[in-house]
Amino acid sequence: MAAAARSQVMFLYRTMLRESAKFPSYNYRNYALRRVRDAFKANRNVDDPKAVERLMEEGWQTLALIQRQVSIGKMYEAQKTVVD
Repeated sequence: MAAAARSQVMFLYRTMLRESAKFPSYNYRNYALRRVRDAFKANRNVDDPKAVERLMEEGWQTLALIQRQVSIGKMYEAQKTVVD
């Protein structure tokens, strides 16, 4: 993988982790973080430039999906109440 492509992949990975960490719900947050890590780990050894480009496009679409879901989750976040 070229140095420029590697830096773009690493930027996408860090951005997806950062955005996934913004989920207000613990379960959604951990699920998203685990899925991002697993997806990048599974495709770690891909060397074909066309495959890398396709995976990067999927990654950007997934990032947009994560960002939408985080904003929706924050819109409908309920007040946490403690009931004795």
